Amino acid sequence: MLDGMDANARNEELMAQQEAYRAFQAQNLKLNMARGKPAAAQTDLSRPLLDVLGHDADLAASDGTDCGNYGCLEGIPEARALMGTMLDADPADVIVGGGSSLNLMYDALARHWMFGAHTESGTTAPWSTLDEVKWLCPVPGYDRHFTLLEAFGITMVTMEQDENGPVFDDRIRELVANDPTVKGIWCVPQYSNPTGITYSDEVVAYLASMTCAAEDFRIFWDNAYSVHHLYDDEGKRDHVADIGRACDKAGHPHRFVKFASTSKVTFPGAGISGLASSPENIDWIKARMNAQTIGADKLNQLRHARFLPTPEALDAHMRKHARIIEPKFACVLRILREELDGWGCSWNEPNGGYFICYTGPAGTAKRTVQLAKEGGVVLTQAGATHPHGNDPDDAVIRIAPTLPPLDELEQAMRVFACCAKMAILQR
Repeated sequence: MLDGMDANARNEELMAQQEAYRAFQAQNLKLNMARGKPAAAQTDLSRPLLDVLGHDADLAASDGTDCGNYGCLEGIPEARALMGTMLDADPADVIVGGGSSLNLMYDALARHWMFGAHTESGTTAPWSTLDEVKWLCPVPGYDRHFTLLEAFGITMVTMEQDENGPVFDDRIRELVANDPTVKGIWCVPQYSNPTGITYSDEVVAYLASMTCAAEDFRIFWDNAYSVHHLYDDEGKRDHVADIGRACDKAGHPHRFVKFASTSKVTFPGAGISGLASSPENIDWIKARMNAQTIGADKLNQLRHARFLPTPEALDAHMRKHARIIEPKFACVLRILREELDGWGCSWNEPNGGYFICYTGPAGTAKRTVQLAKEGGVVLTQAGATHPHGNDPDDAVIRIAPTLPPLDELEQAMRVFACCAKMAILQR
């Protein structure tokens, strides 16, 4: 459509979009698509969890642990089993944390920073003693991962992603193989934030087996969306190969650390989280956690384990989530097709997760977000998908469909499309 317009037609289209935009502004809209928050209808699904432990409830875990008292650093057995389902891990290799997997990621990085890392030849030097530490960051990626690295002063090395996962071109392969200061990589392997892609088996195998100059290279495997499918049809559900088994097979059993939480399963900020790694890594981590904590909230672990006691119960619960959010994803995709086909834009159509990744023509993302905000629609900041908030093409915008009610989402997307067109025409 855009390529077929001459200068006069483009000017007329811009004036038409500006008129539509003024009409949106006159409505004094206050719509928010800034972050991937569950809607109230989703958190309501977990309200029965609050009643699982009544006044007369048995507070003993399956191994007899009194969940109302101190102890059990690694978490109660049934909570480790629940997180093991989400992490594709043996419960014995799981440590259960509090309500935030990001907290577990921060702690994991801090342990490497302060104490080094467990390897087959022993514990390496603390990363804080090195002149520089580098980390691979596939982009577009998750802004909080980048913020965490920035807090430690770690140099972020961007690398591309495609529909199969991170792209290990010659530059990245040579860097990892020859530079011992490259210590790790962020991975969101299934329904990735924000692109919605799932890593191919080949990419998982390469991550596990690749030659690394750093013996203590770490794959931080943030499988946040492992159970967040949009569809009941198994043929439309993505599944990622397990990095733990791949690393073990490749002879690098300690290379990975996996993370997940129930933040978007039950209550954000009031759920449970989990970390999984090799048995030796788990022992090494627990030895350092002993000085940090006596353990996470076992009553909350018990609530979650009794509310979601089996993998089948977890799957049934997540199907209820899908019935709420799938129509919202369908709404966003429908409006993008109706409004922006032929405008030099692209977007993904994921089978799960929480985001749709929109890419406009270079130089239009910041302007689109600014116009949307002035029109009453708050979006994730342009550039958030890249380290230091710097998208070199100024093209990518993360769309989060889940929070608004469907009617508000439809309106917000019409505003978004109008703003995107204006930004493109003004460019």
